[in-house]
Amino acid sequence: MRLTLRSTLLTRSRKLILCIALATVTLFLGSDLVTPQSAAAYPFWAQQNYASPREATGRIVCANCHLAAKPSEVEVPQSVLPDTVFKAVVKIPYDLSTQQVLSNGDKGGLNVGAVLMLPEGFKIAPEDRIPEEMKEEVGPSYLFQPYSETQENIVLVGPLPGEQYQEIVFPVLSPDPGTNKAVQFGKYQIHLGANRGRGQVYPTGEKSNNTVYNASVSGVVSAIAKKDDGGYDVTITKADGTTATDTVPAGPELIVSQGEEVAAGAAITSNPNVGGFGQKDVEIVLQSPNRIKGLLAFLGAVTLSQIMLVLKKKQVERVQAAEMTF
Repeated sequence: MRLTLRSTLLTRSRKLILCIALATVTLFLGSDLVTPQSAAAYPFWAQQNYASPREATGRIVCANCHLAAKPSEVEVPQSVLPDTVFKAVVKIPYDLSTQQVLSNGDKGGLNVGAVLMLPEGFKIAPEDRIPEEMKEEVGPSYLFQPYSETQENIVLVGPLPGEQYQEIVFPVLSPDPGTNKAVQFGKYQIHLGANRGRGQVYPTGEKSNNTVYNASVSGVVSAIAKKDDGGYDVTITKADGTTATDTVPAGPELIVSQGEEVAAGAAITSNPNVGGFGQKDVEIVLQSPNRIKGLLAFLGAVTLSQIMLVLKKKQVERVQAAEMTF
């Protein structure tokens, strides 16, 4: 009876230690994550027109001019230590065989640009802090510009030739809460806005020539006049006999012909836009080295306790075997 009780207590002790270990690991992974931070076409246009590139709704303001949606990705480590340099890899994919309409109506390659909103205290690493092997991936340091003098954590890049920069590596320096009291260990969000190609609307609200043009009134296309700059004047005669002229700049192709009936708001040109804007939000943990050391020490203590319990059980079993022989 005594031996059975002792064996039962040993089993319960092992289960208790295992539960404590699981609870501690869960606490370690979760407790540092409770400090979230609150949070125009090419990036520099956003810089000129908005105090912050991220609106209260969470939308990056580049979407105000780049109306088409395209995928964009950003890859960062799951967690980083204080005062260390890590890579934030931004991917802006598109079909390299496509060409966009330029401002003069000609066709040309797509440019890319991005706004990377890092957490408060994070910034682009100084050149002397970037490891040599990372410098080859990063490229020229002049690619990156702070959004403003007081917002080093918001980084602009572009416009850049898309053929060379479908993938952009940002060298980021994490803050040290030991020296920067405004920063705490915990989970933070990183926001990316990335575009490829020209926008469809200028910051002034006017259309660019990289978008669809629509009929302003209903009626019949009575005349199409090509202009010297390569654009068109499309005259539409309404049912009451009055006319309206829609001007189409060089670039978009007409999809209507003389004598064709059109409705108000109907497209009279093709859509020349082959680019677009993408937004991505990811999370990163600024991890405390002391927590990692504490976790390792605790796991070591748990492992040692398990070993001691096994040895103790073996000892009990030997005592039982010896008593049974007598």
